[in-house]
This record gives sequence, C-alpha cells and structure tokens, in this order.
Amino acid sequence: MRRPAASPGCVPGAVPGTVPGPSAAATLSTSLGLVLLLTSCGLFPAEAGGPGASANQTQGTSPAPSAPASDGPAAGEPTSGWRTFTTTDGGLSFDYPAGWTVKDPGGALGGDFVDVLNAGGKQMAGLRTNIVTGAECLGKTPYEVYDSKPMVALAEGGGADGGVPRYVFESRGEDTDPVATRSTIAAYGITMVPEGAGDLACPMFHLFLWPPSGAFFGGTYNPEHNETPGDPALPYLVKAKLYASTPEYRDVRTMITSLRPGEMPTG
Repeated sequence: MRRPAASPGCVPGAVPGTVPGPSAAATLSTSLGLVLLLTSCGLFPAEAGGPGASANQTQGTSPAPSAPASDGPAAGEPTSGWRTFTTTDGGLSFDYPAGWTVKDPGGALGGDFVDVLNAGGKQMAGLRTNIVTGAECLGKTPYEVYDSKPMVALAEGGGADGGVPRYVFESRGEDTDPVATRSTIAAYGITMVPEGAGDLACPMFHLFLWPPSGAFFGGTYNPEHNETPGDPALPYLVKAKLYASTPEYRDVRTMITSLRPGEMPTG
C-alpha cells in the first residue's frame, strides 16, 4: 500500500518517574510495559510487569452495552458484553472486551498508569497521562501505515489547539528478522502527527495532547503477545500486516479508538 509519510515526530521526551538518557530522547521505563528506544526514538518490544501489571484494582470499571463500531477493520464486529473503564480522576474513559482485564494502581504515580491485558494475561495496551511531549526528528526511515482513523473527541477534549489526534497502526524500518529489532518496530496508538506523503518518516510519536501535558494509549506489536497467524519464522513486518486482519487486532483498535473524555457517550 502507499506509504504516507508522517511529519517530524519522536517518542516522549520524559515521563514522571523516568530519567532522560544521554542520547536522542528519554525512555518510558520497562515498568510501563512499553520500552521506547533511546537511539531511534522508536518503540521496542515490551515486557509485561510493573505497577500496572501487578495491581489488582479495576477502578472505574462499569458495564457497557457495546463499544462503538469503527469505520475500519472493526466494523461490524460484535461487542456484546464490553465494559467501560474510567480513570480515577474521571478525565478519560474507554471500552474494552469482555474477558480482558484493566489493571490500575489508582493514580499513585502522578498520572494515570493503566494496563489492559487480554484473557490470557498478555498486555494489549497501556494508558499513561501526565507525559511531557517534547520531541525531535533525528532521522527518517522506511515506514508503513496499516491503519489510521481520526479521533475528534480527543481534540475537543484536550487537543483542540494542536489538531485532531488520530489512531494509527504503523511500522518503522525494514529488517527481515522474525522479531522486532532496534531499527524495525510496529506499534499502535494515538498520535498528533498528520499524514503526509513520501517513502521515509521520522520516528514514531504516539502521544496526544491532554491536560496537563500529554497522554499515551497504545502498545507495541509483539508476536509473542499478539495472536498472529502464519509461520512464526516470517519476517516481523509481514507478521504485523497479518496481525492487522485478526479479530484480536480489531478488538484492540475498537478499544483504543473508544477513548474519550470521561462520561462522554460512545454513540
């Protein structure tokens, strides 16, 4: 497919509880369940664990009759039995599948620090707020966009001055290894970076404006965590494309694109 280039972007400059490294950008610590690469500002495979993964609370969880249908891969998928999670400060809500689990330590880290696990206990996404959003473009690489959708509700709630955030599933790099490498990674999340045109793009910048600074809701594609058809020996990026057609991915997409200001209707 066409590879629309993103505008300059990078991973977050800093996060409460982490220390910027000496190279291009800072990392989200491994305890976030998402490791952001220092050298390329890209996303790197996650290790489950940390405060979000070990907590047992599911604060703000309530039944939801259904999750909103999307205009992409999730269109027409059943969402019966989905539930709604609202952050402890009431600022954000999202819907998630029946059988999945939301782990929330209760805002003890100066911002929301939520992990979403599937029925098998694998981390599908993380929600973080109170993130500093400074970034630089430190070099462009080959990339591909597998899926994209505007998220107008978030612009109305927190990012009106910076444009409309959009959901995106995309990759950087072109290595043919069966696993992610330091230069080749795929991830899904919400970005403020607009689509463009070209064959090269800056590193991923999966953050959106949200008071008091910025927020993140997404995850890295990891074949060991994400259910992917096909031969495990296939190149990582081939598996990422296959993942985009799976029911699990459609649930992930529907969940992330349901993110909205707290108490906002899903219809």
